[in-house]
Amino acid sequence: MSAVLFSQTALAQDGSRFVSEDIFELEYVSDAQISPDGSRIVYVRSSFDVMQDDNRHSLWMYELDSNENYPLFADQHDYSQPVWSDNGQKLAFISNRDGRSQLYVHWLLQDKTALVTQVEKGIRDISWSPDGQQLAFTMDVMAGPTDFARSVYTPKKPQGAEWAEAPIIIEKARYQADGRGMLEPAYRHVFVVPATGGSARQVSQGDYQHRGPLTWRPDGSAIVYTSNRNADWEYQGSEANLYQISLEDGKLTELTTAEGSEYAPQFSPDGSQLAYLSRTNAKVPYQNTQLRVWDLDTDKTKSVTKTLDRSVSEFGWHNNNELMIQYDDHGKRILARLKQDGSYQPILDKVSGTTLGRPYISGSFSVAENGAVAYTRGNSQRPADLGYWFNDKDRALTNVNQDALGHKQLGQVHEIEYASSFDGETIQGWYITPPGFDPKKEYPLLLEIHGGPHLAYGPHFSAELQRYAAEGYVVFYANHRGSSSYGERFAMLLDGKYSSKEDFADHNSGVDAMIDKGFIDSQNLFIAGGSAGGIASAYAIGLTNRFNAAAITKPVINWVSKVLTADSYLGQIRNQFPGMPWEHLEHYWQRSPLSLVGNVTTPSLIMTGEEDRRTPMSESEQFYQALKLKRVDAALVRVPGTPHGIAGKPSRMIAKIEHTLAWFERYQKAQ
Repeated sequence: MSAVLFSQTALAQDGSRFVSEDIFELEYVSDAQISPDGSRIVYVRSSFDVMQDDNRHSLWMYELDSNENYPLFADQHDYSQPVWSDNGQKLAFISNRDGRSQLYVHWLLQDKTALVTQVEKGIRDISWSPDGQQLAFTMDVMAGPTDFARSVYTPKKPQGAEWAEAPIIIEKARYQADGRGMLEPAYRHVFVVPATGGSARQVSQGDYQHRGPLTWRPDGSAIVYTSNRNADWEYQGSEANLYQISLEDGKLTELTTAEGSEYAPQFSPDGSQLAYLSRTNAKVPYQNTQLRVWDLDTDKTKSVTKTLDRSVSEFGWHNNNELMIQYDDHGKRILARLKQDGSYQPILDKVSGTTLGRPYISGSFSVAENGAVAYTRGNSQRPADLGYWFNDKDRALTNVNQDALGHKQLGQVHEIEYASSFDGETIQGWYITPPGFDPKKEYPLLLEIHGGPHLAYGPHFSAELQRYAAEGYVVFYANHRGSSSYGERFAMLLDGKYSSKEDFADHNSGVDAMIDKGFIDSQNLFIAGGSAGGIASAYAIGLTNRFNAAAITKPVINWVSKVLTADSYLGQIRNQFPGMPWEHLEHYWQRSPLSLVGNVTTPSLIMTGEEDRRTPMSESEQFYQALKLKRVDAALVRVPGTPHGIAGKPSRMIAKIEHTLAWFERYQKAQ
């Protein structure tokens, strides 16, 4: 059997191969919102601006009776968060069309649009009042100076003097966030504003965080939302209750008191029931999210998803007795009908396609009063289009990437199952074969490991992995133990073992299973991964030298330093470790790739954003310097201005891909 070696320059540019420049041409549908009567769908259509190296988001409308698809707002500005009024005659949305992001209302019959707010901070969680006269939303309100800040003496600066910037005082436990940097002290509050515009009125009070989604009482007298109003709320990331605020007198009522979090409330169509999502406060890295229904007449609450060993991520009322729910199962996102006795019926598994880089499970839906569903519909060959389901019939309403991908030869995605060498656990995975694949030849194998670790890949479109396949790699990825979409038991197999020989065995066994297929060149094996996948990749090369080279993106290398410098320390220490790092140093060290660096001989590319606060640059630098001290070939790639979402701009996604390809090409072996 002959081996096939590829290089970026060896393949002809005949226009049919998927190249990095094609990424700028990709589009996808998101946030598909069907009108209450089920006659129209408004959705966000996202594309890339090659000149500005940024995302563009427009609003489009699909008329189901006439099958007309047309732009509602599609220009140089951004549009997002479309929300229908209850009567379906108005749309609220967010746009920067007047210079900064504000709330707008569009009257469909009159074809008129009005600016509703003039606020300083970002608006989220838009919700219409039942009569369509008001809108509620959440927004940050800046906190005043602390007692300590007020006590610091500051001399008066002489007129015209140029002094250094004043020191920044930090006293909050949560003081930084990836993608946002250092946080200004602020509290998120609930506001209401007339739909015709005017002054936004703050209705929630206190130094607490008040979060959506927001839901109005059917009579419009009050709003229900989520908050933790305990004095120690900063340290209670797993605690939150539902509250109701009266719009007439500001009376606040605590509706739920269970230990854990209750959130995403929705009243039933007749207003007699309140459904919401809930999680316990157990100190575990993963648990299923339950859907609960509160009968307001009997004051009884029950979980309606006890028999579903999956997390409910979204839901919507179909009628007073039935809901539509969304959950992940075996690498796919499922929509199902759920009855209140707990029985459920899956109706489709095509929700997909709103993450372009890697093949993560993604997508969302909305449901109309008649039970019709609009959703993001994708597959392994295409990002999300607009999907529509009604009366057991399902169809795609758009084909937004036909112009960009219709003439391209993409890699084909195949499923594989195998047993882990560690304990025989069944692992599900997929592999992508290159265009023009010949099973009689041998191809280099690229193992790509997902992040999380409690996330999941699946048979979904991936620009990054399609690029690797286009350059001649068979790309293999698997949902190793700890991945979501396989139930609580499987996810918890990684509890206290992130990273470990157990999850390495899941990946390594997959490589063996791929070699057994007969078309993999065992002398050309490569490993890559980002975030949790970067950790797993760095850990793996401390356990084996079978890979020619590694591409390690935004990793954790030393858990002790990571949890005491990153933005996720409050929840991560509590839920993923047995205690504080100074109390369990051996456990933290055992989970750290740095503990195995003495074994590493694999040439390693390490790439991280300079603004990453989730896996800070100092983590990558520790590994790079350790490898240099060992004389192991290594390259550190620092991406300026980039947070943890290293591929957030199209040029950065391309840079990640092309650096990886160039690094791996250096270490391909000829036979």
